[in-house]
Amino acid sequence: MGKYVIKRILYIVVVFLILSLLIYLIYNMLPVDKAAAAAKSEIEGNKLLDFNDRYEYWKAKYGLDGNILERYGRWLGIYPYSDGSFNGILQGNLGTSSFYGKPVAEVLAEPMKNTIFINIFATILALGITLPLGIFCAVRRGSKRDVGVQVGTIVGYSLPTFIIAIVFIWLFAVVLGWFPVSGMQTAGSIGWSSWARFWDRMYHFALPLIVMTFCSLGGMTRYVRASMIEALSMDCIRTARAKGLKEKAVIYSHAWRNALIPIVTLVIGWFLGIFSGSLMIENIFALNGIGRVYFDSLTRSDNEVVLALQMFYIIISLFGNLITDIAYGFVDPRVRVNK
Repeated sequence: MGKYVIKRILYIVVVFLILSLLIYLIYNMLPVDKAAAAAKSEIEGNKLLDFNDRYEYWKAKYGLDGNILERYGRWLGIYPYSDGSFNGILQGNLGTSSFYGKPVAEVLAEPMKNTIFINIFATILALGITLPLGIFCAVRRGSKRDVGVQVGTIVGYSLPTFIIAIVFIWLFAVVLGWFPVSGMQTAGSIGWSSWARFWDRMYHFALPLIVMTFCSLGGMTRYVRASMIEALSMDCIRTARAKGLKEKAVIYSHAWRNALIPIVTLVIGWFLGIFSGSLMIENIFALNGIGRVYFDSLTRSDNEVVLALQMFYIIISLFGNLITDIAYGFVDPRVRVNK
C-alpha cells in the first residue's frame, strides 16, 4: 500500500505540473497587464514619475519580467524573484485580487467556508435518503412503489437545476412564505448573539439545501438501485439464500458489500465535489460561495482568483482519484491497490 501511494503521489505531482503550466499559458494570453495598470495608477497620482521606470518596477515586483517559463516558475514558487526570494503558490502566496485589492487567500476564505457548510449538509441529507431508498427499490424491483420511485427520479433527474430552484422559490418563498427568497442573513442581524446568527443563517440556507438535495435524489437513487440489483443477481447471493440466511443478512451483509464498489465512487466523488461550489444554486440564491466567486471573477477578469481556484480544483480531482482507489481496497478485499 505504501509503495502504491508514493507512486501515485509522484504521478499526481507530474500531472499537476503539466496542467498548471497549460492553464498558466492560457491565462497568460489574456490582454491583462497588472504591472501596466499599477504603473498607470501610480503616475496618475504623481505626474513627475516616468511610466517606463514604474512599469519595470512593477514587473519585477509582480515577477512578470523574464520569459514565460521564468514567470510560471515564480508564480508556482519554484523560481526566485529578482531579489532572490521565493513567493509563489507553494509558499502560500496565491496572488492579489485585482478587483478586491487584497490577497486571494482572504477573498476565498469566507466563500469556501460557506460552500463547504451548505454542501456537506446537502450531501449528508442526499445520502441519508438515496441509500435506503435505492436499496428498497432494488429489493422490491418491479413493485408499484419501485415504479413510482423510478418515475419520480426520472422527472427529477430530467429537470434542470434552475427550473427546480425557481419552482421551489415560488412554492416555499412566495406562496407559502416559509423561507426567504435569497440572501444569507437577516438585515440588522450583526448585533445578534452568535447562536441567533447561526439559526438565522440556517433559516436562509434551508431553501437552497432543499433544492440541492432534491436535485441529487434522482441520479443517486438510480445509481444505488442499479448497483444493488446487480449485486442481488450474483451467484454468492443465491447461495446465501439457499443456505437459509435471513433476508436482512443477505441484503445488508452480502449484497450491500458487493454493491459498495461503484457506490464508493459516487459517494467520494459527490463529497469532493462540494469544494467546487454550487455555481447555479449560489447565484440563484445570492449565496457568498466559491461557485459565485468563481463566476464573478471570470466576468471581472480577476485572473489571480480564477487561477487559484483552477489549481485547487485540479488538486482536489487528482487526490480524489487516489482516495477512491484506496477506499476500494478497504471496501472489497479482492481489490489489491498495491499491485
